[in-house]
Amino acid sequence: MKAQKYAKPVMVVATIVISLAMLFIPTSHKQNEASDSLSVTVTLIPYADFVRQVGGDKVDVTIMVPPGASPHSYEPTPSQMVSLSNTEVYVQAGSGIEFEIIWMDKLIEQNPEMTVINGSAGIDLMVSSDPDKPGMDPHVWTSPINAKIIVQNILDGLIAIDPDNENFYRSNAESCLEQLDEIDAYIHGKLDGYSNRHFLIYHPSFGYFSSEYGLEQTAIEYEGKEPTPQVLQDCIDLSGQYHLNYVFIEPQFVLEYAETIADATGGETVTIDALAQDYVTSMRNTTDALAQEFE
Repeated sequence: MKAQKYAKPVMVVATIVISLAMLFIPTSHKQNEASDSLSVTVTLIPYADFVRQVGGDKVDVTIMVPPGASPHSYEPTPSQMVSLSNTEVYVQAGSGIEFEIIWMDKLIEQNPEMTVINGSAGIDLMVSSDPDKPGMDPHVWTSPINAKIIVQNILDGLIAIDPDNENFYRSNAESCLEQLDEIDAYIHGKLDGYSNRHFLIYHPSFGYFSSEYGLEQTAIEYEGKEPTPQVLQDCIDLSGQYHLNYVFIEPQFVLEYAETIADATGGETVTIDALAQDYVTSMRNTTDALAQEFE
């Protein structure tokens, strides 16, 4: 993958820039010294939603991989690294996402006193569907059942750090878990009746979602590699075989190859987002979009 190919030189340059920035930025106090809220940093946008759902006004959340960026290739800015020194809690995906593989040790070095919560603790990781890149599929949060485990991990972590507000966190978590149960039921109710359960997507973000609800995800690209002409033809053939009308695309990735397949099959592209800011709404929208394909 490109991120891995260029990881070492990029990290060297970034480390030098960060070090220089640190020379000119005075050390600041933790945010909770000026307020009652815990300063929490997360790698991914959906985890920010989970933290806010559980933490309410007791947390102040910062996101490392911003909207529109891909966690498979994003590199933190020097200002992000400097501001990390104010973080008391870091919630990592913990599922093998490239950003964390490359940068997590450096983030911890930047602030060794922060508490790190592993969002994937207790989740059975799936093997990646990419035959050329064996490993774990990192997109654990796309299953609402996994999301419940992530919320529980966040709850346990916040209570351990801030036991005085345990009842507050537990009450919020209970409401969040109820919403996740409701969206799980909605997905089953919307998708369970279809016999054609294949869909074509540019990036393989919805493996856990597909596994949970008995769907067949076929991806055009894997881990940043451009699809070959043979892969494009295979996808076109698959669309014909299963009478697919849509090619699903996410905002973090280019449209070019998805549009090529859609044009060749007389279909169209549809945007869904595994990294949306409102998790439940995103899952509902994804379900509705997939249901149109299966009809």
